[in-house]
Amino acid sequence: MLDLKIVGGTVVDGTGAERYPADIGVLDGRIVEVRRRGPGDPGLTVEAAETIDATGRIVTPGFVDIHTHYDGQVSWDELLEPSSLHGVTTVVSGNCGVGFAPVIPGREQWLIELMEGVEDIPGTALAEGIIWQWESFPEYLDAIEKRPLAIDYGTQIAHGAVRGYAMGDRGARNEDATDEDIAVMARLVREAIEAGALGFSTSRTEGHRAVDGEPVPGTYAAERELFGIGRAMAAAGRAVFEVAPQGAAGDGTPEDALAELEWMVRLADEIDRPVSYAMVQCAGAPWLYREQLERTGAARDRGVQICAQFAARPFGMLFGFPGYHAFTHRPTYRRLQAELDRDELAVRLADPAVRQAILSEEDLPPQPFPLYDGMYALIQHSLDRIYPIGDPPDYEPTPDRTVAAIAAQRGEDPLATLYDLMLEHDASALVMLPFFNYVDGNHDAIHEMITHPAAVSGLSDGGAHCGLICDASYPTYLLTHWARDRRRGPRLPLEYVVRRQTRDTATLYGLSDRGVIAVGKKADLNVIDFDALQLDLPRMVYDLPAGGRRLIQGATGYDATIVSGVVVRRHGADTGARPGRLVRGTR
Repeated sequence: MLDLKIVGGTVVDGTGAERYPADIGVLDGRIVEVRRRGPGDPGLTVEAAETIDATGRIVTPGFVDIHTHYDGQVSWDELLEPSSLHGVTTVVSGNCGVGFAPVIPGREQWLIELMEGVEDIPGTALAEGIIWQWESFPEYLDAIEKRPLAIDYGTQIAHGAVRGYAMGDRGARNEDATDEDIAVMARLVREAIEAGALGFSTSRTEGHRAVDGEPVPGTYAAERELFGIGRAMAAAGRAVFEVAPQGAAGDGTPEDALAELEWMVRLADEIDRPVSYAMVQCAGAPWLYREQLERTGAARDRGVQICAQFAARPFGMLFGFPGYHAFTHRPTYRRLQAELDRDELAVRLADPAVRQAILSEEDLPPQPFPLYDGMYALIQHSLDRIYPIGDPPDYEPTPDRTVAAIAAQRGEDPLATLYDLMLEHDASALVMLPFFNYVDGNHDAIHEMITHPAAVSGLSDGGAHCGLICDASYPTYLLTHWARDRRRGPRLPLEYVVRRQTRDTATLYGLSDRGVIAVGKKADLNVIDFDALQLDLPRMVYDLPAGGRRLIQGATGYDATIVSGVVVRRHGADTGARPGRLVRGTR
């Protein structure tokens, strides 16, 4: 008798092969039968404890999201939302050089402030929510392994934490590492990989800074430090060296970005392990991503394991009342925000007298910290690049939909138009400012990235940038926009889009037990009403520890999400099942 069978569905198996009708049988968390159906075929007739009728639905592998930041959230959130709202059954955390292990006792707050500054996760939420039960990275893994989880969680050891542990304040200040320092870091990384870390991550991006403005430890690390750590990682087993590189996000010159790529290629060649780096299109060098893809592809043709991580849509920020926006430094807004709760604030913002006062006032000066305090000025000077998100959300809007264009159509001041757009939906409406991947006002550059064999799907930042983005919905967006709805350019085959976030992402991290629907594989599956699949509007909620805020974006159309043969979500709702496990790498 089977534990579960899924009957009547159309299987999109994750390999990129053409979809086919089939029934799936599951026993003890594994797929034990995939029976293709022909005309008149009764299908899989063996009894099962539970049967899911997938007639009119597609059945895919569970999605594997390799770029998240649930390092702290895993301490309190069994669901790992919002990723699990979008068919994700495995997440990889510990990216961008920030994490929470190893930690010197007494320096936990330093790691919190590092994560808060880089990833915009409220420090108060991390301070209240994390239950510190470790010092070493292996102890961190042991603590997480005890947590009940809905989906699987894997993680990497982060350069920032390693440098802080090995070098103390010298590491935090990005001082040069001595040979002895490098030896200690190499030992820590090797210990972590042997214990089950899926990789090592580092950030060299100038914009990645702690709340005090200090760059992430490792930002300026010399090659001998990076190569020393890479060799230790490779000696310990199968693992990925993940990089947020200098220059690629517009924080340096194109020459900086290509120099970064050059050492990453040499490292991947020497250690014979995958090196993965973040890649976006930036306004200062809109052609650079093509050069990166070409050079990365040439290295791969020589057998070097290197790949670029792409984002499925424009990479930027969402904003509205009462978070980051253009009016945060107007005195009237400041006073009302301090005095009123969120519902009362929404009512007062719609008062014509309040609106007029806010629009007519001068801004208060920004403070040097936090780093986001000057965001209002950036927004005010970007009205020709800001778009209403729309309902349903539109991430490929036309030029006539910018705030400046709408204001011209209305004959209004652009800031007044922005204010009114944010007032919609009871002052909860969001607008979008794409920083990257939208230089040309369309998704053609993203299409090139998605279809290039040297690139892999990533950069969702699930669990991070809580007040600015909600890109953990990438898996649903890949299905809806790229395989079904795109109007302003070519779409992609559904089979290809599924493969890009299942087999391809799982393979990069050596997770060969998942990512495809085949006998013997882990029964991580989605049953999806593809025709009805739809992204919800992003919305701000205040459900983090200490009342911290975050953007959440759900979806409709997921009939069932299954982890190790157990249904963890049914029609989007949590079933209460917790089959998720810590994923440990192996030698």
